[in-house]
Amino acid sequence: MKGNTLKMNPLGAIELTGMEFHAYHGCLESERTEGNTFIVDFLGHAAIKDAAQSDSLDKTQDYAKVYRIIQREMEKPSNLLEAVAGRIVDAIARETEDFVFIQVRVAKKNPPVGGACGWSRVTASWGDDLSAGDLSSAMP
Repeated sequence: MKGNTLKMNPLGAIELTGMEFHAYHGCLESERTEGNTFIVDFLGHAAIKDAAQSDSLDKTQDYAKVYRIIQREMEKPSNLLEAVAGRIVDAIARETEDFVFIQVRVAKKNPPVGGACGWSRVTASWGDDLSAGDLSSAMP
């Protein structure tokens, strides 16, 4: 380290974790009519240095916009969690700016697998993962 000046990495992680939705994803008729509990976690890598230094809203990502995109995509029934996660990643990549990496994990509570199972999960991503961060510790 040169002198006493620390240099912050310009990229950082923005996360929204534990977003809970009642939705109608699945292949079985009961899943389509009764629905189930789903948990969605979001991780996005973006430039955060300007926001950290300025404390200005116009220098950061709109967290509420990301949430609204996820909520909208969760309202569209799909057979597969892979389709839901992929659709969310694509929508966030299209409708936001400045993320260089996006990762979304969608989990379904008590999936119908023929036995005890707390969650089924699918993770989809977009872009270049430039850091070591991931969602591995975010889910229940």
